[in-house]
Amino acid sequence: MKALHQLPAPASGSPKSRWSQWLLLLTLALGTTPVVAQRRPALPPTPPALAPTDTARQVVELPAATLDSLARAPQLEPVVDSARLVWLQTPATLAEIVGDRLGCIETAAPHQFNAAVLAYVRLFTERQRGYTQRVLEREQFYFPIFEKYLAQYNLPLELKYLSVVESSLIPTAKSPVGAVGLWQFMPPTASDLRLKRDEWVDERMHPEKATEAACKHLRYLYGEFHDWELVLAAYNWGAGNMRRVMRKTGKKNFWDLYPSLPAETRNYVPTFTAIMYAMMYATEHSLRDPALRYQAYEPLDTLGLRGQALDLRRLSRALGYADSTALARYNPEVRQGGLPAGYRPYVLRYPSAAREQLSGVDRATLLAYCQPLNDLPQALPPRLAQLAGTEPWTSRDELATAPTPPPAAGPRHRRQYYIVRRGQTVADIAEKFAVSPAQLRRWNELPKHAATLKPGRELLVLVPLPPTPAPAAVIAAAPSPRRPMPVDSATLALAAANARYARAALATAQREEAQLQELQRLKKQLAARVAAQQQAIFRTTALTKASLAEKAKQQAALAASPALAADEATYSDSSAATVTPARPGKLLAVATTISEAAPMSAGTDPAPAPAAPRPRRASSPPTATHHRLEPDFSTHVVQKGDTLYNISRRFRVSVEQLRRLNKLKSDDVKLGQKLVVQAG
Repeated sequence: MKALHQLPAPASGSPKSRWSQWLLLLTLALGTTPVVAQRRPALPPTPPALAPTDTARQVVELPAATLDSLARAPQLEPVVDSARLVWLQTPATLAEIVGDRLGCIETAAPHQFNAAVLAYVRLFTERQRGYTQRVLEREQFYFPIFEKYLAQYNLPLELKYLSVVESSLIPTAKSPVGAVGLWQFMPPTASDLRLKRDEWVDERMHPEKATEAACKHLRYLYGEFHDWELVLAAYNWGAGNMRRVMRKTGKKNFWDLYPSLPAETRNYVPTFTAIMYAMMYATEHSLRDPALRYQAYEPLDTLGLRGQALDLRRLSRALGYADSTALARYNPEVRQGGLPAGYRPYVLRYPSAAREQLSGVDRATLLAYCQPLNDLPQALPPRLAQLAGTEPWTSRDELATAPTPPPAAGPRHRRQYYIVRRGQTVADIAEKFAVSPAQLRRWNELPKHAATLKPGRELLVLVPLPPTPAPAAVIAAAPSPRRPMPVDSATLALAAANARYARAALATAQREEAQLQELQRLKKQLAARVAAQQQAIFRTTALTKASLAEKAKQQAALAASPALAADEATYSDSSAATVTPARPGKLLAVATTISEAAPMSAGTDPAPAPAAPRPRRASSPPTATHHRLEPDFSTHVVQKGDTLYNISRRFRVSVEQLRRLNKLKSDDVKLGQKLVVQAG
């Protein structure tokens, strides 16, 4: 831009035109020079960068369009929000951090955050850090197996943390109620899921089979409840219990059912969520440590057995392991450290990395080497210490020359059952049979502090028998004069075992023979009683028919003569003999006058009685007498203190016969009750 003094002079002419030219030139000159108000003010030097939390004034570069208004308006100091400043300077709490992190986890498994979950998060990340670190050591050894089967059954992968809640990733874990394995299966549930259990193998401890069974069970539970929180609660408490409490309360959400659940089930879901969080964010809580002994997953090979005996310790040595129990970690379900000969076909697992140790070794050689041997470590036999004041140990020669003790003559105790009466105590019954109260409690599994007993309870008492004198032949027997031969301790032990076995076999045979004879005797007795009962039925039926015929004749005569009907009414008041059909063993009440009562022979059939003269009205009331159908049937009135067992022993019959004759459903009898008994 040119200065004013550099502008060209106006051309000569009239003064008016010259002033017009000068004004035009001045206007042009002013238009090319910026106005003072539009000039950009000089900016101060840029201060150093401040911390993000500092609220001090900062210089901000603004667009050129706003420079004019800023230059004209005075700049004001910004207002500082003290509450926001304090919030920015306060560090986040654990609850805020955990809630934010749980909200970022995307999974179908439950992970609702509340105070219960926060309490368990503090437990696993602060107070029980050692427990969480032990679990982290075994995490990579088992989680690949869990993830494989969870993906196969289309279940959330986060359900792998359920095994941590159940067993802490210990395959041999056992709960006080009998649940076993990584997934803690009870015996009935294991049987439903076809996990086999026997003396040698418990497949609840098998990592892969138990995991697949758990996936099947979880899939079934989800089909029942369609909510993963309810699935976890049902896995802990049982599906039936969960359905029952849902029907009772009418609620279908875990947190709505929370007050109605037992304490263990209430804490189960929060524990699962806290375990999942602690293991996912273990690094943020400094739970991972290089000093921990982490176990890595290893691909496995298999060795199939078809009834061959095998010792896992021998197989560990064949694979080159210095620790003979190394393979127990890969086969935790093998309970005895090996399998016996003749066992069902089974597959054992070992690391694929150890396969090169078996290069050049065929299967037959390997199985022959892994056979259990006698030189393996065995428990030492117990050795009794010699007490002061006792006889010295018998030498081997003295044992060889000593006579063989005679076999036991018989049992030293006799089994007897006793029915408890009202007010009796354990001490009273023990004193009655000359035994101690502790023995009586042990024989009947009574509580330690039980003093009084419930009346009517049956107790077992082992009554000591008097010692049986030894036979004279055994007493007179003298040791053999022949020269004794040296016998080692193994031979003596074998001979003693053989003698014990022979005595036991002889006693068993004698007992079985006695039982057979008793059974035959009871069969004969029962057949005789059945025949007698049939005869009694026939006699009763004939007597009933004769009585009914006689009564029909009398009714016909009464119908023919009204006078006889009035007299018959008087006769029926004075005497009557009515017999009704009865079953064997039932008492018959026969009311008759004393003059007409006549004994009836049980062994002969009743003959038709001749027509007797019509009796007059008796002045005294008729008396009632009870007659037995058979000579071996009688009645017994229950007295105070009587029990069915005592009555059966008194009449030499069994308790079952008494119950059958009297149609009793239990052994309880009442005072004054009449029982039909059959003498033995």
